[in-house]
Amino acid sequence: MNKLVVEVVDAYDLMPKDDQGSSSPFVEVEFDGQRQRTQTKHKDLNPSWHESLVFDINQPGDLEYKTIDVTVYNDREGNHGHHRNFLGRVKISGASVPSSESGSSVQHYPLDKRGLFSNIKGEIALKLYQVRDELPREQVQRAAPASAVAENEETGRFQESQFNETPFQEINGGRVQESQFQETPFQEINNVNNFAEEIKVEEKKKKKKKNEPEVRTFHSIGKEPEVRTFHSVGTGTGGPPPAPPPMKEKPPAVEIRADFAKAAAPAASVMHMQMPRQNPDYLLVETRPPVAARLRYRGGDKTLTTYDLVEQMHYLYVNVVKAKDLPVMDMSGSLDPYVEVKLGNYKGQTKHLEKNQNPVWHQIFAFSKERVQSNLLEVVVKDKDFGKDDFVGKIVFDVMEIPLRVPPDSPLAPQWYRLADKKGDKVKGEIMLAVWMGTQADESFPEAWHSDAHNISHSNLANTRSKVYFSPKLYYLRVHVMEAQDLVPHDKGRLPDPYVKVVLGNQIRPTKVIQRTIHPVWDEQLLFVASEPFEDYIIISVDDRIGPGKDEILGRAMIPVREVPQRLETGKPPDPRWFNLLKHSKAEEEGEKKKEKFSSKILLLIFLEAGYHVLDESTHFSSDLQPSSKFLRKQSIGILELGILSAKNLQPMKMKDGKLTDAYCVAKYGNKWVRTRTLLDTLYPRWNEQYTWEVHDPCTVITIGVFDNSHTNGSKDDARDQRIGKVRVRLSTLEIDRVYTHYYPLLVLTPGGLKKNGELQLALRFTCTAWVNMVAQYGRPLLPKMHYAQPIPVMNIDWLRHQAMQIVAARLQRAEPPLRREVVEYMLDVDYHMWSLRRSKANFNRIMSLLSGVTAICKWFNDICYWRNPITTCLTKTSPTYGC
Repeated sequence: MNKLVVEVVDAYDLMPKDDQGSSSPFVEVEFDGQRQRTQTKHKDLNPSWHESLVFDINQPGDLEYKTIDVTVYNDREGNHGHHRNFLGRVKISGASVPSSESGSSVQHYPLDKRGLFSNIKGEIALKLYQVRDELPREQVQRAAPASAVAENEETGRFQESQFNETPFQEINGGRVQESQFQETPFQEINNVNNFAEEIKVEEKKKKKKKNEPEVRTFHSIGKEPEVRTFHSVGTGTGGPPPAPPPMKEKPPAVEIRADFAKAAAPAASVMHMQMPRQNPDYLLVETRPPVAARLRYRGGDKTLTTYDLVEQMHYLYVNVVKAKDLPVMDMSGSLDPYVEVKLGNYKGQTKHLEKNQNPVWHQIFAFSKERVQSNLLEVVVKDKDFGKDDFVGKIVFDVMEIPLRVPPDSPLAPQWYRLADKKGDKVKGEIMLAVWMGTQADESFPEAWHSDAHNISHSNLANTRSKVYFSPKLYYLRVHVMEAQDLVPHDKGRLPDPYVKVVLGNQIRPTKVIQRTIHPVWDEQLLFVASEPFEDYIIISVDDRIGPGKDEILGRAMIPVREVPQRLETGKPPDPRWFNLLKHSKAEEEGEKKKEKFSSKILLLIFLEAGYHVLDESTHFSSDLQPSSKFLRKQSIGILELGILSAKNLQPMKMKDGKLTDAYCVAKYGNKWVRTRTLLDTLYPRWNEQYTWEVHDPCTVITIGVFDNSHTNGSKDDARDQRIGKVRVRLSTLEIDRVYTHYYPLLVLTPGGLKKNGELQLALRFTCTAWVNMVAQYGRPLLPKMHYAQPIPVMNIDWLRHQAMQIVAARLQRAEPPLRREVVEYMLDVDYHMWSLRRSKANFNRIMSLLSGVTAICKWFNDICYWRNPITTCLTKTSPTYGC
């Protein structure tokens, strides 16, 4: 059978618990009812054990649903744990345990707290794997049966034999395998640990008699040969048991065992049916990248103060500023200069400037230190020509002599260099340069030309750079249409059927139609989404419904949004106003103050609702819950830091073009959007970029998406960036000041089902800067109080959210480089409100799984009432719990 090996390697930086500023730690590991511990390391905050604890895996198929609890204690008196202090714990899912020792490695786990007020620090190093224990039958028969029975008395069940548990697994799997049923009793006897038998043999002999009724009960139900074998082992006196009978089973015996399993332990069978089997490819994988935050935590380099959530990546920066007094190279007396920066096989070029002997470029180049292929950096000035470009002069730098700049030092000052010819002799002309070694924390990093994008033209270079975007501030605009007076229809012989149509940008909302009147009263409230800066106009038009699909305009009014007052709280709204309704031909002349002797009028109440939060995201994954008005917003409670490290196993998105994937990431939290640089033609990109957000509410979600850039090679404007997948992390699940580094699966729902397009490695840290404000947040409602005092009608919520998303997408698409509409819509879940059969089935299955426990108990009770299994019915009805 399989065994679980937990190798406790060491721990460091533990919390001192005694008066001398030290601790005497030991580790206790619990798995599936089995508990073992290591030795105590006295007065050591960085102990090293290197002990292996072996546990039995009773049902290997259920290991992924088990949890391994590792707890570190301080042994105050060295009395085997009777006096101990809690130092931290780790819970590890069985799904992450490798199936062999060769596939395992030492993993460092941060110690978790036991409660809210626990003060815990430090990490523990563990190595977990499975081994297969295969012993010959002679050794199996020599196992000590008395020790097995005594061990079962301590744990309260047949833990070592597990003979009656195998049918549960097979029934839940939908079949009973005869061969597995035959082998189980003899394989399970191997679970007796020899060293445990020798130590506890005396205690087990004293308690042996207590277990005999349980063995007799088991023997009376199962009457097959292997049951008698188990009985002889369980009641033996320590001597060798008789030889087991031949392993041949009849089908009726299997059916009897299955019936007994169903009747005797319904709860276990129900638990197996309730437990969902999760695809291991969709699980998170914890990683230990060499980020600066962990290095500092371990006493590493204290100078790494910026970009501490990502791996430090060094770059060679070249800032080409300008040149002067360049020589004339053409016969016409002109010069079209440009600069070529060359490092090994990587080459970057500035724009060429026509007929200019004193050009100014101000362009920065960044070469990854990992891909440096030469010790010489060449900066060459050339003259653009129809044929071969002319050589003007060059500067050569030794890469080993280039200075290192460490932020937050000031930028390196550029200086003048004399140009030299190909032989190294000085020639006419000078060029101003700055050359230094830096990291991705340099302020020049986002604007630099990168060697990763060496084959990108200058016109498309902006599409590959990292940028930060901000969503526009949104408001709800409330238009209360009350009444109108003195409407004049085009046909004097009929009364109009008027209605009001309100237009704001692309948003159009009509009122109901009032029949046969020139003094209609509507009394309807319409909601719209407005954004800063308020450049739009509110167009109010009163139309006459003449027939189906045929309307005539009776009058129109245009109101600038910037002149609309705001309402902050639930107080009294502003007073309504009468507006003149101008004819359609006269509406354009209102700006010229042309007055009419008579006009129809409409009574409106228009104001901006600044006390609401405009929902532009799905309510399940909101990253911002602040009201529109800055005077009503909550105070900041902390800082969220995100490190976008790398990705692996991405799907090739450009196979038709003979390329792989040009991947970039977009992260959204609050009104701040960030976009990483695009890494070309790779399925294993490494970004190592870090970003920061202010946090105002812990019950929010950050969204990170991965996309394939379709605008790196001069594609058409209507080309769409392809989605690879996205990840969401809820801030309330993060511990304060803890660095989380995981691989997150990139999942996309396709018509063929759920598809994994790779894994994204992220580093997250939430730092609380105001404890009082954070605790106060839990006593306040999630949304601003206007949502509860005057709730928005349910029928309007989805429509308003869709309009808000359209405004955000249109605004971000106008940036340079644009954050494209398909990216924004995917991040904001534009189509989330649409009905989905797959989502409906998933919700139905969730409800059924929630009620499955009650259903199983009712079915079990019904089987007892109808005597589906007579033995179980008799045992249940004669028990004192039910009674007859």
